[in-house]
Amino acid sequence: MRLNEIKLYRMTHIENIPHILSHGITHKNSPNSNPDYVMIGDTSIIETRTNKRVTVDNGEYLLTAREIVLGDFIPFYFGVRMPMLYVIQNGGNFVERPTPAEDIIYLKCSLVEVAEAISEFYFSDGHAVNRYTSFFDNSNLHLLPDIIDWKAVRLHFWGGEENLDIKRKMEAEFLIRGDLSPDLISGFICNGQTTKQKLIDFGIDETKITINPEAYY
Repeated sequence: MRLNEIKLYRMTHIENIPHILSHGITHKNSPNSNPDYVMIGDTSIIETRTNKRVTVDNGEYLLTAREIVLGDFIPFYFGVRMPMLYVIQNGGNFVERPTPAEDIIYLKCSLVEVAEAISEFYFSDGHAVNRYTSFFDNSNLHLLPDIIDWKAVRLHFWGGEENLDIKRKMEAEFLIRGDLSPDLISGFICNGQTTKQKLIDFGIDETKITINPEAYY
């Protein structure tokens, strides 16, 4: 995997798309944040991330490494059909209510373009709140293709106690500080033609929309 081939993905409810098209992908504390934002994630994990401090040790376990707060950043995945999506679609844990696949949109961005536009970003080799996960700063961006476990990211199933570390690696993240311009969203992924038409009706160029049922459960 080459750096310029890597894409970043963020899931959102389709009702958030008009605001995103106008203001971009915004942090919840941004002055441009969506007052009517429709949440689809696990509220307990979101709350945990708000004040969760992690160490950016670049995989070296340094005692003097800087710390960041996960809640200060907007997270992206490196792939689709993550374990969290299963809970979002089916409910459980602290997901307030299941969200049907037709209401879930993936926002796709080029990693290189985002890295060039954002002044502060980090990435992890696994789920951000897992204690075995390491975090890396922008000085290690060139090593990212070798740090991320792409085989794990592309897996569709992860069940069993023996696969817990695979599940952790699947959910590696790219974290950005600040809002992301809508111009940096290179594509939109949905599950069917009806949803695609809604996106077109919002004003999205049809060439930027991909129908991919395999990205859903």
